[in-house]
Amino acid sequence: MCRAEAFLKLHQIDDAETVLSHIPKPELHTSSISQARFFGMLSEAYFYFVRAQIEMALGRFENAVTAAEKASQIDPRSVEVAVLLNNVRMVARARVRGNDLFKSERYTEACSAYGEGLRLDPSNSVLYCNRAACWFKLGQWERSIEDSNQALNIQPNYTKALLRRAASNSKLERWEEAVKDYEILRRELPNENEVAESLFHAQVALKKSRGEEVYNLKFGGEVEEVSGLEQFRAAISLPGVCVDIEESRAVANAENVRIVPTFKIYKNGSRVKEMVCPNREMLEHSVRHYSF
Repeated sequence: MCRAEAFLKLHQIDDAETVLSHIPKPELHTSSISQARFFGMLSEAYFYFVRAQIEMALGRFENAVTAAEKASQIDPRSVEVAVLLNNVRMVARARVRGNDLFKSERYTEACSAYGEGLRLDPSNSVLYCNRAACWFKLGQWERSIEDSNQALNIQPNYTKALLRRAASNSKLERWEEAVKDYEILRRELPNENEVAESLFHAQVALKKSRGEEVYNLKFGGEVEEVSGLEQFRAAISLPGVCVDIEESRAVANAENVRIVPTFKIYKNGSRVKEMVCPNREMLEHSVRHYSF
């Protein structure tokens, strides 16, 4: 439990949870509770004291309240446990109030509610992320980014906070930052079509902002038909290019295409895969493999 609490204080929440999961829950009976004290509280209470803090950090507020109440039952005289129980209950209430206000689209009031929770628990990444969602709804994207950053400083792999920050950067047309976050999210959430689409649009917008030529591309829709060699060279850094070699012999010759259908996969302008008359399974596997 000391190790788990140490990870928690270092904001290594996943490691703290992993350690906690390997600790057997004590089987307590009134007659069997030891009077040994650990950091000023009964040793059995310490287990639940630390557990409550980890559950809070992970956003499992109800579990945190239950663990803190258990610690209080075991050691009702501990001032530290009493303070933790009071804080956990108040933070949990602030979070519920904030969630209810958010659902009612009362975003300014929801911000205040989450802020009350953060005053009591300033290292709670979930509350920062929830408040970031409120700022986003209010069109205050700078503030949304600030709270997302706070959440990510505490919990670096927090996907919801990454989503909030990426969306806010997109609203502010900070395409490079948005692309970086969406690329991380694409790796973490490979099956989320919404993330893939957001990444695609951010990449296209970034190219436009740099003055690069971007043709009429549609995510998951029609591919672009290429008619000339220059257009082909410009387009191979983007997804969805189709060349009719009967209409563009220059491209066919430059790419040494003799048999149709021929599929070539490019990443950032460099060819990474070529397939001549592939079966459907091979084609789908290759597209998935090189999509990241």
